[in-house]
Amino acid sequence: MSGQDVNLVLRSTRVVTPEGTRPGSVAVAGGTIDAVLPYDADVPASARLEDFGDDVLLPGLVDTHVHVNDPGRTEWEGFWTATRAAAAGGITTLLDMPLNSLPPTTTVENLRTKQGVAGPKAHVDTGFWGGAIPSNVKDLRPLYEAGVFGFKCFLSPSGVEEFPELDQEQLARSMAEIAGFGGLLIVHAEDPHHLADAPQRPGPAYADFLASRPRDAENTAIEGLIAHARRLNARVHVLHLSSSDALPLIAAAKREGVRVTVESCPHFLTLTAEEVPDGATEFKCCPPIREAANQDALWAGLADGTIDCVVSDHSPCTTDLKTSDFASAWGGISSLQLGLPAIWTEARRRGHSLDDVVRWMSAAPAELAGLTRKGAIEAGRDADFAVLAPEATFTVDPAELFHRNQVTAYAGKTLHGVVRSSWLRGVRIALDGELAEPTGRLLERDR
Repeated sequence: MSGQDVNLVLRSTRVVTPEGTRPGSVAVAGGTIDAVLPYDADVPASARLEDFGDDVLLPGLVDTHVHVNDPGRTEWEGFWTATRAAAAGGITTLLDMPLNSLPPTTTVENLRTKQGVAGPKAHVDTGFWGGAIPSNVKDLRPLYEAGVFGFKCFLSPSGVEEFPELDQEQLARSMAEIAGFGGLLIVHAEDPHHLADAPQRPGPAYADFLASRPRDAENTAIEGLIAHARRLNARVHVLHLSSSDALPLIAAAKREGVRVTVESCPHFLTLTAEEVPDGATEFKCCPPIREAANQDALWAGLADGTIDCVVSDHSPCTTDLKTSDFASAWGGISSLQLGLPAIWTEARRRGHSLDDVVRWMSAAPAELAGLTRKGAIEAGRDADFAVLAPEATFTVDPAELFHRNQVTAYAGKTLHGVVRSSWLRGVRIALDGELAEPTGRLLERDR
């Protein structure tokens, strides 16, 4: 320990590090982790000691898939409310998606507008994805140079008219442009032709909605995406995988050296089609929550590394848009504050450890986005932490959630894992559900 520079030491009998979980003391200097030391290491006279006992010290989670919708649709969500929910849930870094805000993040000017809104409101560190739409190929490189972490596109309608999907020719053109400067393309992969051919039956029946978003739509889109990535030597990322049928295709592409990564989400890994009540459109998302057997296969893909990371796809809306008709209701699940306990509850049941959860929800998303100072408790990283009581349980009460519209598919569920506190660069930003004033920074991609 360098001693004179260390101003904070965090101690726990269970510290999750890249080398495993062990008793330890984490020395912090100037907002950066100075050293990870033995549990009983001497504390410098100049440092404050925070001893968490048997509560687990984790690296702060990194959520690379959040729809904040601010500015423009702030009645749906906003940077103030979303980042408070993140902090309360142990997330210390998030990346905002380029759509559902007005304007969308498809030009440098629009990025600057969004940054100006986010800056004073961010309780956690916040970065931005750019968007790839048919009309903005010329804007992709300037956006990248302005600091976005990569580019999102849709292969089927996005649900908002200002963010149109790419056809296969436009996808190839955008992917080639992004590959030319070494960027990352992240893709909502559902094939529009399969969706158009699927039965469309409006109403409250979840089975009808599930039939309208078949697995083949995902599988075909992912197959085409891999083919483009192979041909262009491009780096691509599959968003919110829900069809386990695509896993063998993805695993084969990875073995071949195609530069493809994949995420899934808490709702696909913890909720099942069989449990969705008719009319309960708080469970609606696209692609959809599928059957329990499909979920088992997704967990197998997570365990063997075919799926790289788990992120929220927090996509909220106002309560009135969650009508009882699955065809017309807004598709999106609000889970920002609940992702860690939801995944931990299911992971522990399936024999996984908190080391696994940290890899999926902190280290891997940080690596995906190139956030080299995030995602691990080790010297040189930002002193971002979550303190978790993993054996404690709570029952989800929507009224206690911080996101703007308190609708959630997890209402009434009892979950393991209570987030006691969150820390950002050595400063406690949340404690037992009480939030500090915002100190988050706006992040740009490491150049």
